[in-house]
Amino acid sequence: MLTTNLIIAEVHRLTLFRAGFQPALRALERLDASPSVTIHFATADDHTAARGWLERLAPRPVTYTDAVSFAVMEASRCREVLGFDDDFAAAGFTLWRGTG
Repeated sequence: MLTTNLIIAEVHRLTLFRAGFQPALRALERLDASPSVTIHFATADDHTAARGWLERLAPRPVTYTDAVSFAVMEASRCREVLGFDDDFAAAGFTLWRGTG
């Protein structure tokens, strides 16, 4: 699974304010330790591409974090996303629903 450090920041914030300091810390530790998770750290090129996504999808209110995700997904040729909103579908990606 590919994710960005910006998504990790959102996961940490959500966990911190819903479950507390220790669960948020454990979530980071588990993500860092998982051999199944690759964390892509956003670059200047990702920023530039994200700005393009924001302009392309305007006036749809897409977050910068999602736009960076679109840029990283596009660059890595990733077409499916494990996500919870339709912004990814609006950007042309497929929401992965799992099996069963």
